Amino acid sequence: MANTKIKSYTLSEMKDKYIGKLGTADREEYEYELRMDVLGRMIKTARQSRKLTQAQLGELVGIQKSQISKLESSTNSATIDTILKVFRALKADIHFNVILEHQHLQLL
Repeated sequence: MANTKIKSYTLSEMKDKYIGKLGTADREEYEYELRMDVLGRMIKTARQSRKLTQAQLGELVGIQKSQISKLESSTNSATIDTILKVFRALKADIHFNVILEHQHLQLL
């Protein structure tokens, strides 16, 4: 029986091959959708841990239940202002990190 080496690939290599290299439109869209999905799950988990319905959270934030539903299911992009309002209503900390040419900025 011949020795066969199995080639393994990193996740980054697989994304490059099947989605596109970093900086391409397809890759940017994929990464954006992935971030929105994670953000939506975080909102839902925080809401459920606070034992709030989507309607109750929407009322606290000043938006419709349907908008909370869309945020949680990642079917709608949201402004940073809305995201901050949602997490404030949930009494949750949210941190955004921005790096500008060797300068680290943080929004709390």
